[in-house]
Parts: sequence; C-alpha cells; structure tokens
Amino acid sequence: MSNDRQYYSMRTGKNQYSQGIDLPILQRLFLDIYKSFAGKDYFQEAFGYECIDLGSVSGTLGVDIEAQMLRKIRKSNLYPISENCPNYSEDDLFDVIEFLYDYVSKPIDGTYHDWGQCGWHYHTFDKQTGKNEFRDEINSIIRDYGDGFELSEKGEILIKGEVGLDLLFQADIPSKDNENVVLRVQAATNKFRRYRATIEDRRDALRDLADVLEFIRPKLKTVITRADENDLFNIANSFGIRHHNDKQKTDYEQAIWYSWMFYYYLATIHAVLRLIEKREKGS
Repeated sequence: MSNDRQYYSMRTGKNQYSQGIDLPILQRLFLDIYKSFAGKDYFQEAFGYECIDLGSVSGTLGVDIEAQMLRKIRKSNLYPISENCPNYSEDDLFDVIEFLYDYVSKPIDGTYHDWGQCGWHYHTFDKQTGKNEFRDEINSIIRDYGDGFELSEKGEILIKGEVGLDLLFQADIPSKDNENVVLRVQAATNKFRRYRATIEDRRDALRDLADVLEFIRPKLKTVITRADENDLFNIANSFGIRHHNDKQKTDYEQAIWYSWMFYYYLATIHAVLRLIEKREKGS
C-alpha cells in the first residue's frame, strides 16, 4: 500500500526529487510495483503459472505473452518485463502500464500445491479490485513524474492537470442529462488530458465543451448576463475553435492558450450548471 507521508528532505525541498522524478527512477519504482503484484499472483489469471507437475499452465493470454504484447501494443522487446523495463522509453513504460491494467486481477480462491512448495494455483479472481489496487499504486508514482500523470479508471494515462484546477476532474458534473452533458464533458476532458494529445485533439476537446455550452444556452440565459454569455462564445468563435473565417485570430501560442481555454470552459460549465440547478430548485 502506498504511503503519502513525506520525510524531512522532501518536506523541506532539499531532496533532488522534491519537484518530481525522472525516467530511470520511474522505471525502478514501476518494476518494484510490478514484481509486488506478480509475487501476489495478480497476473496469474492472464499470464498463467509454472507447476512442478503440469509444467507451464497458460492463462487467458495464452502461451506466448510476448506475442500478445506485440499484437496489442505493436512493439517487441517489452516482455519479459523485469528484463526489459530498464530499456523502456517513456512511451514503452506507459504502454506496458496500460496493458497490465487491462489484465491484472486479484486472486480470490484456489488450491495450494505443496509438493516442492509449488505454490497457489488460483481459479477465482476479482478483476475490478485488482485494477483498483494496481491503479492506486501506479498513480502514487506517475503523479510525480514529469508534469504529473494519472492512470484513469478506463486505463488511460492522462495528464494530471494544474495544481488546484485538477480538482475539476474529480468533481461531479451537476446535470441529470447524461447523454448531452455529463458524458460529453467527460469525453472532452479525457480527450484533452490524454497522453500525447495533439493540438488537433485539444482543439476538438475545446469544441466539444463549447458545444455543451451551446446545448445548455437556453438555461444559461437565466443565470448569467447577456454580456457574459456573449463573451463565452466569442472566445471559441474568435480563436478558431468552432468556426473558420478570415476574422479569427490564428497568430497565438496554441498550446498555452488552449490550456487556458480548456480550464476556463470546464470551470464555467461546472459553475453555470450549479447555478442552473440552484435556480431550478428555487433556492
């Protein structure tokens, strides 16, 4: 179980890793987590096991794990993980983390083969609990790598987000309209935060958030002023997010301004939905 307690040099900023860890440290910490879960048989269901009597017993991924990783990730030299991890690039490591998340499962019930201390051979597994535990451990290390990352419940590596503003990602979206509001906001957020998201991906995410505001615009008029309403849509319309014409501004640093627009729109959606909810409740 991860421990969030910070020791002296980390608390005081005197540790060289106070501001984050580099790739070699991340590789080492990941490998420790992987070995811990493998040692507790959390990958037995998918990877199989070795038995003194039966030999190699395959799991759900079959007899050739390396081939399955090649098939699904389209990369070679990733397996065995313990041997190859020190040579992983950042992309390799994140690919393997997502792959393992798909196939981790907590062993629940089985039989102990005591001949030669062969070990436990499980037949019942709890996949969701395994995923949750693995995700918690992985997030305890990747949050401190680079600008900060997070393994989502869907198993995608996402950018963690600006400190303070990242709380928006965990906040409930106050709307009863799941299809037109909640799911669209969640999809746009994941698209924007996705590891290696392109400028086009981020523009699409901004357009999706603007479309959500457009959808709730009739109710929006009841909780904000006409000037504020116009300002909301002028941002998307004037900076080449929703429409394309010669009056739009295009000479600006997209990576920086897209981040600002994203948080601005996401925070605005949360705020106005709460104002709408409060008005509809008559409070």
